[in-house]
Amino acid sequence: MTILDQLAEYAMERVKIAKEKMPLSEVRAQAEALTGTEAEGKNFQKALSGDALSFICECKKASPSKGLIAPDFDYLGIAKAYEEAGANAISVLTEPKWFLGSDAYLKEIAAEVKIPVIRKDFTVDEYMIYEAKTLGASAVLLICSILDDARLKDYLSLCRELKLSALTEAHDLNEIERALNEGAEIIGVNNRNLKDFTVDPSNTVKLRNYVPDNVIFVAESGVKTAEDIRMLKDAGVNAVLIGETLMRAEDKKEKLTELKSLL
Repeated sequence: MTILDQLAEYAMERVKIAKEKMPLSEVRAQAEALTGTEAEGKNFQKALSGDALSFICECKKASPSKGLIAPDFDYLGIAKAYEEAGANAISVLTEPKWFLGSDAYLKEIAAEVKIPVIRKDFTVDEYMIYEAKTLGASAVLLICSILDDARLKDYLSLCRELKLSALTEAHDLNEIERALNEGAEIIGVNNRNLKDFTVDPSNTVKLRNYVPDNVIFVAESGVKTAEDIRMLKDAGVNAVLIGETLMRAEDKKEKLTELKSLL
């Protein structure tokens, strides 16, 4: 069993426990009641649609591949620093076992910043999409590797109904084609293979031409330097998701400002 399989299996266990505390009907009603109340500037898709390269900056305490990244995890301070430095959106890990994330982090950050926040988790059930809406997320992550075509299509449709954006993550051409066939409007290519953790920074560049220009294209993982960012921009990438590089920077605002200024 790969780490991705374990993450998905554990997500299913988490959903089962969550449903015992709050049934699907209740979380659905709460989420639907919030639809149409989106704050100005909180549209994730719109935030990534400008002509300039967009930056999605990640708040994460740990990861399966790197272990503990931020022992002193001032998530609100980090999120505000990202916003002040001009981040277009913030990614918040809510997976609790391997990433040491929390729904509380997402809820508090979404309430404090004026830019969109995406719930970075392993969506395996519609319950998690309704949850994301109630927590204040503007978007959710849908990973092709753990979703069959039917569920991917249903979850994309549900996101549209709830006025949530969906970042559909692919790792290869087959998954990109699946995402496009099911109507994905934002496709992210993860340069880190979540099955074995190998990182190929050129993966995004190799796959860019297979995604039409009317679909937002995001590069995820392995983005470390200004040279990486220039390469991705030259390849026609619309946005980059940067996690560990920023999380390990002593001054995150300064680091993001530096990366943006070198374009």
